Amino acid sequence: MQQESVMTIAHLYKSFGNNHVLIDFNLNLFKGENVVVLGRSGSGKSVLIKCIIGLLKPDKGDIVVFNESIGKMGEVELDKVRARVGFLFQSNALYDSMTVRQNLEFPLRRHWLAVTQDAVNKMVMEALEDVGLAHTIEMMPVELSGGMRKRIALARTLILKPDIILYDEPTTGLDSITGNEIISLMIDIQKKYNTSALIISHDMNCVRRASDRVVVLYEGTCYAAGTYADLLLNEDPKVKQFFEQAIK
Repeated sequence: MQQESVMTIAHLYKSFGNNHVLIDFNLNLFKGENVVVLGRSGSGKSVLIKCIIGLLKPDKGDIVVFNESIGKMGEVELDKVRARVGFLFQSNALYDSMTVRQNLEFPLRRHWLAVTQDAVNKMVMEALEDVGLAHTIEMMPVELSGGMRKRIALARTLILKPDIILYDEPTTGLDSITGNEIISLMIDIQKKYNTSALIISHDMNCVRRASDRVVVLYEGTCYAAGTYADLLLNEDPKVKQFFEQAIK
């Protein structure tokens, strides 16, 4: 049975002056699949995400999301796509002056969804229950631990029921126990909602547990791709360097 592609990145190039960040980068993301993009700091992972959501314009190439080219969209069309693509920021990006409830309501207001306040309340509670933090609804971000803030940020991402979620270093700055809890949540969300996810991470525990496929971003290209188990056995030094620690 042929897999349904929800995102196709084809022959993508992006440079900043003489710094060639993405060089003929290609990737397919399929429905219900978690793909981890693995690469060193400064390898272009964040640039890739910014191109996907239209914050950066590629020099060449195409990004097709839900069968529509990002490069050919105006702002109104881009906003419609962004409503279907959730983005979990590395920094969480919660508004400190807003309660948890207000932070979760913000995407609903921003996209001008025609829903009643009762429907909004139900959506907020469902998203909080998905991350196990319904009791925090009237709390302020400053009252939450780092792991709780990450969960709230994930709940805010989930509230629009996105078809695709982009995770930017979801476990960075968290202790190993909290990091494992976030990874488990990511897996639960994939199973419950059949979401597709592109995960930017250098945390090999996250790569191992959360990925269906792994893509190695090296010198701007999709240098290698396969399951975690496949790449763990890859003897190419450029691939092996990422997995050496996992083998020990």
